[in-house]
Amino acid sequence: MRKNEKLINRLYMFLDLFLIVICYSGSYYLRFFVLQKYSMFQLGENERYYPFFVYIKYLWAMIPAFLVSFSICGVYKQRARSSRQKEMFLLFTGGMLSILIYIAYLFWTKEIDISRGFLGIFFSTNFLAETVYREIISGVLGHFRRKGLNQKHILMIGYSYTAEGYIDRIMTNPEWGYHIYGILDDTMVLGTRYKKVSVVGTTAELQTFLDKNDFDEIAITLSIDEYSKLKHLVGICEKSGVHTKLIPDYHEIIPTIPVMEDMDGLPVINIRNVPLSNLFNRFLKRCMDVLGAVICLMIAAIPMLIVAIIIKATSPGPIIFSQIRVGLHNKEFKMYKFRSMEVQSEGKEKSAWTTKHDPRVTKIGRIIRQTSIDELPQLFNVLIGNMSLIGPRPERPFFVEKFKEEVPRYMIKHQVRPGMTGWAQVNGYRGDTSIRKRIDCDLYYIENWTIGLDMKILFLTIFKGFINKNAY
Repeated sequence: MRKNEKLINRLYMFLDLFLIVICYSGSYYLRFFVLQKYSMFQLGENERYYPFFVYIKYLWAMIPAFLVSFSICGVYKQRARSSRQKEMFLLFTGGMLSILIYIAYLFWTKEIDISRGFLGIFFSTNFLAETVYREIISGVLGHFRRKGLNQKHILMIGYSYTAEGYIDRIMTNPEWGYHIYGILDDTMVLGTRYKKVSVVGTTAELQTFLDKNDFDEIAITLSIDEYSKLKHLVGICEKSGVHTKLIPDYHEIIPTIPVMEDMDGLPVINIRNVPLSNLFNRFLKRCMDVLGAVICLMIAAIPMLIVAIIIKATSPGPIIFSQIRVGLHNKEFKMYKFRSMEVQSEGKEKSAWTTKHDPRVTKIGRIIRQTSIDELPQLFNVLIGNMSLIGPRPERPFFVEKFKEEVPRYMIKHQVRPGMTGWAQVNGYRGDTSIRKRIDCDLYYIENWTIGLDMKILFLTIFKGFINKNAY
């Protein structure tokens, strides 16, 4: 099982299918037999509930809704190397999405008498059961691996910064079940150690080590300067039949999950994996943007009107402030905000960065900037199509020209639509904070985009993203 992640994923899918049926049936019993005994959960005199066989009839819609939602949200991509919190969040978002799909199906079939209380109980019990059984399986496997059982024995070839990073991660996570035998290297002195892992020989001795030991894996961690040896070393490993992995020394150039293309037998690695370059993904995100912007405008209409009146009454100038920003494919567009500063010259506005206690900021401006209310007019940018609800924050042309020379990979952020909020913002990198860390967050978002990640960012924005201590 430890050698075949696909097999483990199929096992999890089978267990999920089993749990859905059990929790669905159990939720019916809980809602209409157990909780019905308590007055606050009792049905009214004229209220009735469907018999069990009617609910079972709709179970066939719940099962694919869950499995598809879990796949979309990436539940089955997360295994031993994922944090518990991330796995729980993916389970939660996958469950929520499946319930929404199920409700949409009921609406489509004009079925309005399925109990909302039943759906709430089912979601809660299923989420709890999914979490518990995954924790049990992970705990048991982790226990055995920490005891030295069910381990994968590895020989490393090449001492490099990549090798040190590989060792760091394995030592930090003993539950992964890896045991490193040693390193073969031609540049380091025999016996050189890094975190209890020693250089045990040279690459010329590879065949000898393979003949004398039973390794599960070979990890090639050569520095990029030694790649001339790569073909020869891989050939020896392949002849021995040992599973071989290459941990590239150019990991800062290619993404963590590179996309490969087959050009008539010639493998081509895309330097940057951008899921939103896929037409279906773009369509899905655009639908989410339009629907979300409409809902947000309906909710925020009155607060926006109040803010507009206050701005007009307290300082001279327009209510809405438009500013040129750089967006998708490096194209400039006008981004709208509530005016929070005194009217200033165009030249000064283009190149001036807002600082703490900036005298240009009005009294009401300071409040709406710190609470992000000034960003609400960007919902119209989302409807127009030059912005998204979620994405890297757009910057002014002056700063784009400046940062693209100073910050590596800065311009990659323009491969997707800019957003009202993003992964950098919910991690605290807003306003006058590190540009490099902001770009790291933006690149993570661009390369790992999913509907589940967008939902997570929206969720985090609601609870901790509006108040901005770095907004001056």
